[in-house]
Amino acid sequence: MSINDRFIRACRKEPVDRVPVWYMRQAGRYDPDYRKIKEKYSLLEICRRPELAAEVTMMPVRKLGVDAAILYSDIMNPVASIGIDFDIVPNVGPVIHNPIESAADVARLKPIDVEGDLPHILETIRILDRELEVPLITFAGAPFTIASYLIEGRSSKSYIKTKALMYGEPAVWHMLMDKLGDMVIAYLRAHMNAGGKAFQLFDSWVGALAPEDYRQYVLPTIERIFAELADLPQPKIYYPGVASGELLATLGEVKADVIGLDWRVPIAEGRRRLGGTFGVQGNLDPYVLAAPMNVIEAHAARIIDEGLQQPGFVFNLGHGLFPEAPLDKLRELTAFVHAYSAKAIAATGKEEASHV
Repeated sequence: MSINDRFIRACRKEPVDRVPVWYMRQAGRYDPDYRKIKEKYSLLEICRRPELAAEVTMMPVRKLGVDAAILYSDIMNPVASIGIDFDIVPNVGPVIHNPIESAADVARLKPIDVEGDLPHILETIRILDRELEVPLITFAGAPFTIASYLIEGRSSKSYIKTKALMYGEPAVWHMLMDKLGDMVIAYLRAHMNAGGKAFQLFDSWVGALAPEDYRQYVLPTIERIFAELADLPQPKIYYPGVASGELLATLGEVKADVIGLDWRVPIAEGRRRLGGTFGVQGNLDPYVLAAPMNVIEAHAARIIDEGLQQPGFVFNLGHGLFPEAPLDKLRELTAFVHAYSAKAIAATGKEEASHV
């Protein structure tokens, strides 16, 4: 089977003939066919059915022409294996039935057993490894983001309980970070061994922290996760979530290949803050998709122009797709990114050739 490896090459800063594109939450509620599936099955039920989860993963590849698939799953799936009881409630998100409140709660968390407790996820990856003609990205939630759900009991805008534990009981906090870090490492290694071609660590809510707090309470665990997975050959992406621009300058020692940027930081500025060592991914504001197509294309062209200034660029959104995102516009945007970037890269090649 011929594999489109543009995404992998871009992550490794290797030459590409056009910019690869995929979208966070590209398998989701914007797709009418997915909504029909959700009428019959919950998110967690889909995840427990490998053939169905694989089909949902492949739908946007077929419909949009993207250069990578991302595993249909949820960042909360692995916590079931460590002793957390939760549900995914429609229009609410994760709801934790036994939230973390004390050192004793952290102490009772057990090591993850991926093969024993989550074989359906690994089987989905194996199916996709056989079926896909583009690379499969798998993912995990990063420790701070997972902790925010485990402590708050559900999604939060203030993270008051999370920060109270972090500031008030730092020893308990670091014990929790260590256990969640161990979980992420084992989970992602199992993904890569099952056939994943890259992974992304989602730290969706860590932008709620000031840089110094991030450096003290979170970054050591992020550095450990990527250091302990550094032997894996697959590309590794860290997405520090929304409003995380002020954290970028702290990431220089993280052994990731690519950093995902949100739309608040221009690509060129993001690279400057990162020190020029990483590939970058992003960073169209998802809600630009509500605009007319000519406006969407203008925003995309600007991002591509900046992205192509250095090797290692993957086009994506600055956050996940929203349910009302128009499928037709996504298809047109994908085609535009491919065509516009191919022309720009070809022109650059011709210019370079003329100087030889």
